[in-house]
Amino acid sequence: MNDTWRHEDGGVRRRSYVAGARLALQSGDSLRLTSRTVMVATMVVVASQDEVFLLCHTGGDDAVSWVERIDPVTLEPLASSEKLPGGPAWPGGVSVHANGDLYVVFGNHAHRLSRELQLLASRELPRHRPYNSFVTLPDGHLVTKDFSGSRPGAEVSEPFAATQLVVLEPDSLAVVATLDMPEASIARLSADDNDVYVVGTTALWRAQWNGTSLLLDRRHGTYRQLAGQGFGWDAVIADGSAWFLDNGEGTHRFAGTLRGVGVATAPLHLVRVRLDDFRVSLTEICGLAGGVVANPPVVDDQRKIVVGFDSGNGILAGFAYDDASVRPLWSHAQNHGSHMLWYPDSGELVSAHHDVERGIEQVVVRDIATGVEKARVDTASPIQSVVFPACGTRRDFYWCSMLAVSRISVA
Repeated sequence: MNDTWRHEDGGVRRRSYVAGARLALQSGDSLRLTSRTVMVATMVVVASQDEVFLLCHTGGDDAVSWVERIDPVTLEPLASSEKLPGGPAWPGGVSVHANGDLYVVFGNHAHRLSRELQLLASRELPRHRPYNSFVTLPDGHLVTKDFSGSRPGAEVSEPFAATQLVVLEPDSLAVVATLDMPEASIARLSADDNDVYVVGTTALWRAQWNGTSLLLDRRHGTYRQLAGQGFGWDAVIADGSAWFLDNGEGTHRFAGTLRGVGVATAPLHLVRVRLDDFRVSLTEICGLAGGVVANPPVVDDQRKIVVGFDSGNGILAGFAYDDASVRPLWSHAQNHGSHMLWYPDSGELVSAHHDVERGIEQVVVRDIATGVEKARVDTASPIQSVVFPACGTRRDFYWCSMLAVSRISVA
């Protein structure tokens, strides 16, 4: 039985795929676009073939969010939740829980909605800061965290205030546990079974849920090792390692593109942290200063390939890896900024290119092993996406930006 895209990045390990989803582009195939203008479309989740939900929000320090059920083909809204209390704006998250309900974390609030988008429970979270989404544990508990980094119009300098993990039970969203971390974290959480991974501003940390509390592993992997190196973003948990990209500072300067907004003087790196002993390795994406990212790489553990990018310099690059090393495989000039998609069976990688001269974003499908382009199509977004796509169920996928939601299908 095929899965559906019920969580951001396909699941808590952020693998960027779901089993059974397919594009399988053949000679003569092309990509067809359907698009709709939407205010701050953050992400789509797919509860079933006919139930597709879109998370949107407003901006500012008193922002609100809402969820729409949209037609899976035309994207037209079929139903909408009420406006949900939020707080300081930063892209949040929505997920389809194992109990069938929808959960939203945005601003400093969490909400539980029925599939009919009726509000069932709400919870104001402990700190008046943005909480950037959540992960769901095997027993159904939700884990979220605040972050204290820079936001548009609210720039702050390191050291940022330390992050606190918060565990919510899924019925009433009551806070059942907290864990104060040793440092700040800008990245979103990742998880594997009951292990929660936190990319801090200098190190990767692990906390284990034992059913009643989170216990911090005394070991950690310090990845911030070079002068001029910046903090890391979301981690992918794959093949016994956590994989992420560094040099994340500067994204709050996003003005329709991340090109040229990076502040790091050290080159941007693909970071690999082994989870058995927390050994760290750094691999340069392109060797240039001024790199910046806001999102994670893709790891193909079948072909032993990892794809990273540098949004500040407009480079997308593939690397081959084994137990001993990570080696350059291919590289393309491409203005990619968002999360990506990956189709394991066909080896297709879906990324984006923001065409600055034409003022349009394209989606680009490449062979993950060779980097060869298989197809591309314009979206309706004039700005670069820095948020979340999702695999559909009809040889299609959904692409979100701050101004539009698009469905791209195989024609």
